[in-house]
Amino acid sequence: MLRHTLRKIALAVAAITISGCSILSDKLKEAATWSNQKLYGHAQEALSEHDWGLCAKYFGAFEGRATSDRYAQQAQLNAAYCYWKDKQNTAALQLIHRFIQQYPAHPRLDYVFYLKGLINFNDELGLLDRLGKQDISERDPQAERDAYQAFKIVVEHYPNSPYAADAAQRMRYLVNMLAAHEVHVADYYYRRGAYIAAANRAQAALEQFQNAPATEEALRLLILSYQALGDTQLAHDAKRVLQATFPNSAYLKGKAGLLGGSK
Repeated sequence: MLRHTLRKIALAVAAITISGCSILSDKLKEAATWSNQKLYGHAQEALSEHDWGLCAKYFGAFEGRATSDRYAQQAQLNAAYCYWKDKQNTAALQLIHRFIQQYPAHPRLDYVFYLKGLINFNDELGLLDRLGKQDISERDPQAERDAYQAFKIVVEHYPNSPYAADAAQRMRYLVNMLAAHEVHVADYYYRRGAYIAAANRAQAALEQFQNAPATEEALRLLILSYQALGDTQLAHDAKRVLQATFPNSAYLKGKAGLLGGSK
């Protein structure tokens, strides 16, 4: 029953998409006959009306024929923004990367890198992930790493930028998420008996994300992995770090305590 319903939804979405593509194609054919001024005006109108797909195409078309670098640059940035809002991240990032290569000294590079960060940043799971109850730390975090690096450029190179404070906040969120991902991988290896790999990933989480909440779990996995490998000294060393960093950790108390007792 659920499969049948999902199939009907998919078919309906496909029909709407095909219809929408046809309308967009007709509008772009008409736009080819417009003057630059008219094309830019319609692009701005599509932007103000949140017609993201259309404004991306209009600004892209305008950039291709603009005679002024200033207007071409703005059109390129607007097109990237509209592609992002239209959930076409690949197209948006292509424009961003090209812009950075073409205009490495542009006065609005703080915004460009901030937008690059936003395009790669994703603070919620998609529909299929939510349906499957997938943990956010289980996804490939490459986009989040790219987002972190982009926000880092804004914070470090443009500290007075109006985007710096928000970029810093997003960096803190991303650090926690990336740390959680490393710990999830370490746990995956540990549960499968790959103790050296588990210890290595737990150690990587500790070195790269020192202040993230997930480091408590990383220390637990490091202790357990060294225990399983028979390396008592390294296990005790890791436990001492856990005691010093998280003195109230549940992993140190009662029957849940690691290594039996304090050393």
